[in-house]
Amino acid sequence: MNLRPLALAFALWLTPQAARAANVDLLLVLAADVSRSIDDTEFELQRRGYAAALSDPRVLKAITGGANQAIAVSFVEWSGSGEQKIVVDWTVVRDGEDAGAVAQQILGAPRSFLSRTSISEAIDFSVAQLGEAPAAAERKVIDISGDGTSNAGRPVTDARDEAVAKGITINGLAIINTQTRPGFQMHTQPPGGLPNYYRENVIGGAGAFLLVVENFESFTEAMTRKLVSEIAGIAPAPRSAALKPF
Repeated sequence: MNLRPLALAFALWLTPQAARAANVDLLLVLAADVSRSIDDTEFELQRRGYAAALSDPRVLKAITGGANQAIAVSFVEWSGSGEQKIVVDWTVVRDGEDAGAVAQQILGAPRSFLSRTSISEAIDFSVAQLGEAPAAAERKVIDISGDGTSNAGRPVTDARDEAVAKGITINGLAIINTQTRPGFQMHTQPPGGLPNYYRENVIGGAGAFLLVVENFESFTEAMTRKLVSEIAGIAPAPRSAALKPF
């Protein structure tokens, strides 16, 4: 008995389903700044903020509201040149159980670095990570959060422009560090302010936006709003003076 026609028919029936299973609404790299201007208390607030935001009902509702009802997320920590680490590799999130698993990985990992700040290398690393995604999506986003300017690596604008040319959107979360230690003022409070620096040098691409967080304590709410906006593909509206979109 010739089984080849049956095998071919089965393959043709299976292929569209396999393709649908691999499609998600968004590929999202969450790239968190863990440079030395962020002390241990601020680091913990930031970590807990990411974990809580991913499990927030508003975020889960946004995920299930998409065409594929799923997104793929990777969590990266970064600092100076050559200091980027995948804390959570690509994970497809469809529900609270998936989100909770990612959150636990984030909370359970040790701090990766404590050095200088290379936003450009964080972008380059995230672009490479997007290239390794096991799922497909029309929208690809890098979410950069940080409390200071880039002071290591190649020019930020070069990395940003190359990413944007590949169809990637870079959104920003500029954290206003109210506990800046001596020697970090120019880094965390550059001329014109950190929000303006992020707007001119970091964010870019279709629908790119920036949220400004006035302190680390409000990070969770900011991250939640940011995730909802990124998943839905629309920029957030202003809600308070302490949490401002730019």
